[in-house]
Amino acid sequence: MAKRSLRACLLATTLGLASGTLCPLHAAPQPAYSEASHTSSQYDVREVMIPMRDGAHLQTVIVTPKNQTGPLPILLTRTPYGIPDQAVIDTDSVKDISSALPSWKAFQKDGYIMVYQNLRGRFKSEGQFLKTARYDANDPMQANEVNDAWDTIDWLVKNVPNTNGRVGMYGVSYAGMTSGITLLHPHPALKAISEQAAPADQWMNDDNHHYGALRESYTFEYCVLEQADKNKNTNYDFDTHDVYDWYLRVGPVRNTDRLYTHGKLSYWNANLDHPDYDAFWQEEAWYKKITGSTVPNLNVAGFWDQEDPMGPWDIFYKSQSHDPDHTNFIVAGPWFHGGWQRTDGSSIGPMLLGGHKTSKEFQDEIEAPFFAYYLHDKGAKPDWKARIFETGSNTWRTYATWPDKHVSPQNLYFHSDGTLSFVAPKVQDTPYRQYISDPDNPVPYRPRPISPTFPVREWRTWETMDQRFVDHRPDVLSFTSAPLEQDLRIAGPVEAHLFAATSGQDSDFIIKLIDVFPEKGQESVYSKDDKASWAQSLDGYEFPVAMEVRRGRYLRDFSHATPLQPNKVTEWPVSLRDHDHVFLKGHRLMVQVQSTWFPLIDRNPQTWVPSIPDAKEMDFKAARQRIYTTPQAASNITLPVLQ
Repeated sequence: MAKRSLRACLLATTLGLASGTLCPLHAAPQPAYSEASHTSSQYDVREVMIPMRDGAHLQTVIVTPKNQTGPLPILLTRTPYGIPDQAVIDTDSVKDISSALPSWKAFQKDGYIMVYQNLRGRFKSEGQFLKTARYDANDPMQANEVNDAWDTIDWLVKNVPNTNGRVGMYGVSYAGMTSGITLLHPHPALKAISEQAAPADQWMNDDNHHYGALRESYTFEYCVLEQADKNKNTNYDFDTHDVYDWYLRVGPVRNTDRLYTHGKLSYWNANLDHPDYDAFWQEEAWYKKITGSTVPNLNVAGFWDQEDPMGPWDIFYKSQSHDPDHTNFIVAGPWFHGGWQRTDGSSIGPMLLGGHKTSKEFQDEIEAPFFAYYLHDKGAKPDWKARIFETGSNTWRTYATWPDKHVSPQNLYFHSDGTLSFVAPKVQDTPYRQYISDPDNPVPYRPRPISPTFPVREWRTWETMDQRFVDHRPDVLSFTSAPLEQDLRIAGPVEAHLFAATSGQDSDFIIKLIDVFPEKGQESVYSKDDKASWAQSLDGYEFPVAMEVRRGRYLRDFSHATPLQPNKVTEWPVSLRDHDHVFLKGHRLMVQVQSTWFPLIDRNPQTWVPSIPDAKEMDFKAARQRIYTTPQAASNITLPVLQ
């Protein structure tokens, strides 16, 4: 038989299957089914349509090693992006397979039956694409990702020959969510999962919003990607080279639908219709229903994840509430969204990582052994709670608890002269620093021209970009420490406490914690490139360690927006998430504060409107922003210092 790509195999036949009888919870229907198959020298590949309890059939590919000598476990990935995640794979070449599918090579050392499934409503899978994480335990016939996973696993263990009866699930991003959400009601055959970069709360701190601030460009373009055409992933065709200009020209965000998409993107419009943390978003926050570690789970997070930075931590912390068998783990490293599966992990942005190939190390030394232990009875159970790659020192660390019990919170204070230190401010003539925030001239979130989110690669690493591109804008304040006399190691949650006042009735504040490199002698990925430009040097680089936004209307209540009192000094707590980083001797710490971050975050009118998506052009007004640095209003960042 001539060589064919797995992609060609998957798309060669459109299957028409008989619907099965609806069944009660816990028992997937078992009708006769048709299938397409492909045999290579190393793998048998079958495409089947697996029935769900509501009668929908999901397109599924089963890849079995031909040299299988005994029962093998199943590793399942459920994705909306096309199986297997758009990769064209020659099934006659292990090399091609391992380069196209995440972790394939590491997994096949132990041997697995690999299964990939398109979610309902995507590509050839039947039903309506859910684009939701809702789950009602009291509705056994509800179409949701928990029940679809259950029915899929039930079918697989009953219909795939020569398995050992154990199933694992893993995946990144949306596929991470479909893995992690099985914690809410796992099938008995599901013995291990690895949710990786899974969104957990789309309003608080993942894809669509950060603390209620709409992530405008990413959310709009992602909705186009997934909802414009069920049979493909679609990138929006902008008519402007710099998308900063396009979004600014759009004006208030509701205009995107009025001018361009005309009701075609239901999930985008849902974001605009539900600006507050109402019942719609609270139901989407599926991780809150976790009652403990019901299945061994390897949570995976990237410190520079530009899409789902908080989900894995939320899932990890919630599962820790009941973990008597010590089966809940967290791994975090120097990665953008899914970077541990897409690169070798030898650098993050322009920064080298001390000779480590962190992605390969994760796959070979952490991920594969985790599944081998729980699905093959090979090796040893992890004897750590957290396995973290510490940047700065470029060292893998293991922790028995997270955060480590030896962490000591220390406050890094802002001063009115623009300095930053661990010494609290004293009474001073000027109790604040100020700037004018103008929503008609917003601060770009990365250097212009800004490319589209998809498919251009700049989106992946923007969180590591040198922050000097805004350092001297009049609407960005910078506070900088003296060079460190010794290494400063932080490991754990970082939180800012901003004392601020605005002349408006609403406002955003963006806070960035930055590691400022020395001005000479810094090695980067470009150091040995004779053609590298002057700008590609790491000398003086302002490397963002943590960045976050907080929206003023939700300071009192996330579910009910209220106006700010103009010119009143108010404390703004801003979580900057968990980190493990060493600010090296000779480096300086910097904090930047600003009020726009465009078009990543939609513009705040800075006047009071009931709903920002429904604001009018006339509502957007400039406001004076003051950051206070007094003993009574001491703006600071609390660092988890580890001695």
